[in-house]
Amino acid sequence: HVVLAARIEVTAADADQEAAARRRLWSAASHLATTRHGLAAARDGGTVLLLPLGPGDTATALARRTAKELGSAVPEGVTVGASAPVEQLAARPDTVVAAYAEGQRCLEALRLLGRAGDGAAAEDFGFLGLLLAGDRDISGFVERTIGRVVAYDERRGTDLLRTLDAYFACGMSPARTKDDLHVHVNTVAQRLERVGRLLGDDWQSPARALEIQLALRLHRLSSAAPH
Repeated sequence: HVVLAARIEVTAADADQEAAARRRLWSAASHLATTRHGLAAARDGGTVLLLPLGPGDTATALARRTAKELGSAVPEGVTVGASAPVEQLAARPDTVVAAYAEGQRCLEALRLLGRAGDGAAAEDFGFLGLLLAGDRDISGFVERTIGRVVAYDERRGTDLLRTLDAYFACGMSPARTKDDLHVHVNTVAQRLERVGRLLGDDWQSPARALEIQLALRLHRLSSAAPH
């Protein structure tokens, strides 16, 4: 399940109009919860929903669909922030409280970024999602960012992570990286090509490179920690 915090973007100057808009949101959210076999409740001037996550679905996709569906049922735009998926709700009811707080932070982040009327989850904000996530899901961020490279090294006994570390430390210069690693420049090129296949062609773009470097550092710190 995913906990979603939804808030209507009311511009009404009249309190009665604002109250009417919130009632329309509540009605639309209740209908959505009923048809999706979920739950809805009014809270903090908005609406909170608990909806199941289907196979192959993501919290991001669910948040965007919910914002679109509620927004089409209500004249005003609806902003939706989603938590990460939560499990074992009956055994751990406290997770719902934490998930709701996470959804609220995502909602406020969307509004601050000028994306009112949209839907998103913490994972959409890259490394900033670490600040939004209630449990600071560092391992989840590392897995999403460089998990395929970590798994490849573990399976094949390769040095892709070490090469990435050196590559960024050397200013993304293959020539300086090969000197740092004491390997041939062709070896560096082959390893970086493999990294590109694992992480996608845009892995060296400024935004992705920043996230990858942060994930590498967090992975290194967590690996050095005593278990």
